[in-house]
Amino acid sequence: MERHSFGQTHEVTNQVPPLADYNLFSSDAALTAALERDGAAWHRDALLRHGAALTTPETLALAELANRHTPELFTHSPRGERIDALEFHASWHTLLSLLRREGLHALPFSDPQRGAMVARCAGYFLHAQIESGSLCPLTMTFASIPVLQREPALFARLRDKLYAREHDPRDIPLTHKNSAMIGMGMTEKQGGSDVRSNQTRAYATAGRGRGAAYRLVGHKWFFSAPQCDAHLVLGRTDDHEGLSCFFVPRFAPDGSKNAVQIQRLKDKLGNRSNASSEVEFLDAFGIMIGDEGRGVPTIIEMANYTRLDCVIGSAALMRAALVQAIHHARHRSAFGRHLADQPLMRNVLADLALESEAATVLFMRLARAFEESADAASTSLAERAWRRIVTPAAKYWVCKRALEFTGEAMEVWGGNGYVETGPMARFYREAPVNSIWEGSGNVMCLDVLRAMEREPDAAQALFAGWQMEAQAHPALSAALGKLAAALNGPAEHREASARRIAQQVVLIAQATLLLEHAPGEVAEAFIATRLADGCGESGRVYGTLPAAFDHAAIVERAFPA
Repeated sequence: MERHSFGQTHEVTNQVPPLADYNLFSSDAALTAALERDGAAWHRDALLRHGAALTTPETLALAELANRHTPELFTHSPRGERIDALEFHASWHTLLSLLRREGLHALPFSDPQRGAMVARCAGYFLHAQIESGSLCPLTMTFASIPVLQREPALFARLRDKLYAREHDPRDIPLTHKNSAMIGMGMTEKQGGSDVRSNQTRAYATAGRGRGAAYRLVGHKWFFSAPQCDAHLVLGRTDDHEGLSCFFVPRFAPDGSKNAVQIQRLKDKLGNRSNASSEVEFLDAFGIMIGDEGRGVPTIIEMANYTRLDCVIGSAALMRAALVQAIHHARHRSAFGRHLADQPLMRNVLADLALESEAATVLFMRLARAFEESADAASTSLAERAWRRIVTPAAKYWVCKRALEFTGEAMEVWGGNGYVETGPMARFYREAPVNSIWEGSGNVMCLDVLRAMEREPDAAQALFAGWQMEAQAHPALSAALGKLAAALNGPAEHREASARRIAQQVVLIAQATLLLEHAPGEVAEAFIATRLADGCGESGRVYGTLPAAFDHAAIVERAFPA
């Protein structure tokens, strides 16, 4: 009788090895090309180094640990004192140290030069492929800098700590810290995206208006990263009907904990490594920034930057899921062949690759627009349109596509993709947050219409540039014509069609960029399946590319074997 040792019933075969020790940057042809053409080639070596460091088994383990060991809130000390302390796993702080070391929290402001915004966005894209939650406080810190720069006295005290490339996890007054992180709190229970319904009150304590001290009474329903050293929040004064913006530090000027009580941490679907909270202000100390009653425009400048990071974060989830799917298909066999050698699976992977490349070239183009429009006086109308019109459209469309994309990539893995021991389930749970955060889909689409109505000259310059690209391409030209017709309809019809309009804005933008910068077959396949008659109008399933295209070549370009 044949005997078997305990536990050995079979040989493990046809399982895919973990994907590690590859370079996130050098393996991405679309990203490397965009870095060169948009003036950031000087940052190439840093991205090569960073792209390799992020895929070591040790760094990949940090992402898994930070999401498994989620933050904990301790409202009181053992003696009953109110402390509102947050405890994170050590992996979280290591991830934040990696981010700050690369300057991704401040690079265009701390080291201004041509291509700095592009370089920063490329680095952010690399990190977002590994772990998303650690990006939240980094994004808000980055986006707060141009707002705080408008407050010279306050910014002078914060500048070195905001620009520092050291992560300082200590929960102590900012005056004693080596670096700072800034958060944001806008929404309240009754309003959500309708921040004009906010009820938080601000009462002057020393002077009034910009730069003066106030005490805040109220609440925030979503208070992002409560461990940050300060937050920008909205409140209403007695002297003005409009909302004002306030800088609310974690510690009051006398060194005591500011009266911002954390009620609880949100139990979120994804983004689990990051702490999001509900808070109440009990006479919390704050300094008004911006003009009184102009809080929404003040904080919206911050939101414009965070919206770009939402686009990048969703594009990164696509890229990460795509690479994992291709790697799996190249190593897993079924029905006598590797999955990657089977025509229908190649179609799915190639279609995903098109979507991913289109998202990448789009966010890199937006990064250039943000850089070139930083100086309002010298900004061209076209660059302003890319930043003001295309950004909210991209925030809507790319973030929406990430949900379907990560689900399809998970399906490539089959049952192994659905369990939490691999990265695909985390990608899938992470995908919805960027679509919701900083303005949900409807808010973004209405913002696209509002931007076009308020800046018709910029919209016209944008369309004129696209028409030049579309002259030699009938499908793209026809799509532009349909978009123009939709925009010329009655106002009520435009609002009802705002999602379709925003979708078409993005697809046309992506198509023109691919025509200019990608291989011909990539651009043609994208246009044929997103903008030709009957395509790109109401959503589509991945894996429906015409057989005439070279699916294998598209997959190889996306992630070389």
